Amino acid sequence: MVYTQSEILQREVYLFERLDSAHREPMKHLKAICFLRPTKENVEFLIQELRRPKYSTYFIYFSNVISKSDVKALAEADEQEVVAEVQEFYGDYIAVNPHLFSLNLLGCCQGRHWDPAQLARTTQGLTALLLSLKKCPMIRYQLSSEPARRLAECVKQVITKEYELFDFRRTEVPPLLLILDRSDDAITPLLNQWTYQAMVHELLGINNNRIDLSRVPGISKDLREVVLSAENDEFYANNMYLNFAEIGSNIKNLMEDFQRRKPKEQQKLESIADMKAFVENYPQFRKMSGTVSKHVTVVGELSRLVAERNLLEVSEVEQELACQNDHSSALQNVRRLLQNPRVTELDAARLVMLYALHYERHSSNSLPGLLSELRNRGVADRYRKLVSAVVEYGGKRVRGSDLFSPKDAVAITKQFLKGLKGVENVYTQHQPLLHETLDQLIKGKLRDSQFPYLGPNTLRDRPQDIIVFIIGGATYEEALTVYNLNRSTAGVRIVLGGTTIHNTRSFLEEVTASGFRGAESAQAPPRSSSRR
Repeated sequence: MVYTQSEILQREVYLFERLDSAHREPMKHLKAICFLRPTKENVEFLIQELRRPKYSTYFIYFSNVISKSDVKALAEADEQEVVAEVQEFYGDYIAVNPHLFSLNLLGCCQGRHWDPAQLARTTQGLTALLLSLKKCPMIRYQLSSEPARRLAECVKQVITKEYELFDFRRTEVPPLLLILDRSDDAITPLLNQWTYQAMVHELLGINNNRIDLSRVPGISKDLREVVLSAENDEFYANNMYLNFAEIGSNIKNLMEDFQRRKPKEQQKLESIADMKAFVENYPQFRKMSGTVSKHVTVVGELSRLVAERNLLEVSEVEQELACQNDHSSALQNVRRLLQNPRVTELDAARLVMLYALHYERHSSNSLPGLLSELRNRGVADRYRKLVSAVVEYGGKRVRGSDLFSPKDAVAITKQFLKGLKGVENVYTQHQPLLHETLDQLIKGKLRDSQFPYLGPNTLRDRPQDIIVFIIGGATYEEALTVYNLNRSTAGVRIVLGGTTIHNTRSFLEEVTASGFRGAESAQAPPRSSSRR
């Protein structure tokens, strides 16, 4: 995530070892750089290492604040005086994009309350981020979320205790940390994605910038696992936020440019299959732009999955469920897709989840019928139970915000005009709740009654440095929202983080790990005279 192995080799680092590896040979001619989290286990491993040192000198870097008692224990173990340096280097989180970070934690809460170990880890990750960015922020949190309040208090306690570390040069407008809860928007992580980075994560899964392609039919040995990193891959950096259709044409343009320089080597490039054949036939092209051949493979697999799983049609109905309010049309379209054998059981269950979240209290709610249809088409028991689990996790009763209806006259007018004009792209009309929250925050209109400040002070000016953290995980769609806001809003810098970065599968794991198991049958809600 930070350095490639070849970059580290250029810095004359030749050996990579884990501290807990038992069978390391002594190499007294080498110096050792240790980079580790300041956990009890790691400090104990280091104490054992220093008692029997295998290298000549040790430079020790902790990724977060280390206690004085641990430093003392290390000093006592260093009888041979091999330690040259001990420093705190605040990197206790994963930097995913320039404006996105993760803690790689799944299942941080039990029900509506923190798992204590995960709360401690999240507090450490978030305070390390603040220290590395040299920010001592004012804190706001989502009032409807108990975990958001607890995390806000824990971060504040660390800032108060370590006040000397947080004594940074004051800015005219203090930075702001906004803590949110995933359960306020369970829609975003359930949607199929159509921008490159988000789509790769949704359909193939990105794990620390790595993508496992071993299950791709006919994959060559050197492409079974590929790395997608904007730091080292110019094509990916330029295309990660573009729509899927644009990626294919950009790859085609690169290949045509190559052909123009080698006129003898003309070949038709009408489809992804043509592009794959081109890469295989011209090793010079592969050498010239090795990264592009990797993207041809990735895009080829995405295209195959889109066709195989009928995702264009599925996604159009998902967007209707997320963005429109026509119940009878939505119900008809969901039923139609549940009859389609090409729709996978995950996609079928996901459509019913989106329906259940949106029309939870609708007078004509038909959820029991849709669950029966899932059972009749043989959808696994765990997916059927997850429908009610997702509603339990992020339903109307839990949410502090209204996900589905515009809040004011301006928003209603905008939606009406959008409906008249039609949308530019039916697959990307959805905007995460985060977009509206940040828009209100930047305009100074985010309500204190819903997002109170921790402590007596409040911001009088428009915030300039904003750090948003989502308990329960962020998504690449929200990262795209932040990227676009950073580009379009002068004088505002936003960084987004989450306990993890979700796709649909990992979000459903999060719901299950948090203790929301659901039941297979869902009761229709009582009829209500008030209309939403």
